[in-house]
Amino acid sequence: MRIALLGGGTIARLVLEHLGRGDLPGIEAVGLAGRSPGSGGAGLARAHGVPYVVGCRELLALRPQTIVEAASHEAVRAHLVEILQAGVSVIVLSAGAMADDRLRNDAEAASGHRGARLYVPSGGIGGLDALKAACAAGVDGVSIQVAKPPAAWKNIAFVEALGIDLDALTGAYTLFKGTAREGVPHFPQNVNIAAVLSLAGIGFDRTQLEVIADPALTRNTHTIRVAGKTGRFTVVLENVPSPDNPKTAWLACYSALAALRSMVSTFHYGT
Repeated sequence: MRIALLGGGTIARLVLEHLGRGDLPGIEAVGLAGRSPGSGGAGLARAHGVPYVVGCRELLALRPQTIVEAASHEAVRAHLVEILQAGVSVIVLSAGAMADDRLRNDAEAASGHRGARLYVPSGGIGGLDALKAACAAGVDGVSIQVAKPPAAWKNIAFVEALGIDLDALTGAYTLFKGTAREGVPHFPQNVNIAAVLSLAGIGFDRTQLEVIADPALTRNTHTIRVAGKTGRFTVVLENVPSPDNPKTAWLACYSALAALRSMVSTFHYGT
């Protein structure tokens, strides 16, 4: 499978490193796209012997079969439908952008019309297999609590507007509590997992989200609760933050690798 990377950050680096080690048999990287000639992705591509281009159309000209989006919500909004309309499958890591119903509907329509796969991996959470099975019977409620060390919530406009000193926190502080529909757009790098949970389950308006800054934590901790006709379950994940970006869990980065392996595999275990 010929893949290309949209975005030159931590996830792109991880994918290219594993490709270089031969850990992804049957997959070849044909290009990496960034926003400008001088972006960090240019050096990353050069280091791994992969062509570097600016923009989505130049990336499509390299004729990939699948594009791994690891850039931003803005990149998803700008390029997702265009890529799918070109008949190219997409693995979307910036899943929070899919809270936009119009974008999601257009993407799903383009995917169906062109036969290109739209794949949103689990990211930094688990339990989506059980959630999907429970939804088949009927689910009454789904919630997710996202708790991270204060450093993970810095340089976010919504948090800065609250006027709190993250460095001075002595206990857990709730930054947001409400629906995933309302909360996901406020945290474009931190709560993409809440979007994935909503997409796999009962939707953005019925999925409840709580966002917490906790100085006692060293790991990004996610607590998912589901209740329905088949019973109740709770999943707790304590994720090691990415060494390069405390906003992102290491597990979310490796979710991209798992998605690539799934796309080239002829067998699947689990829902």
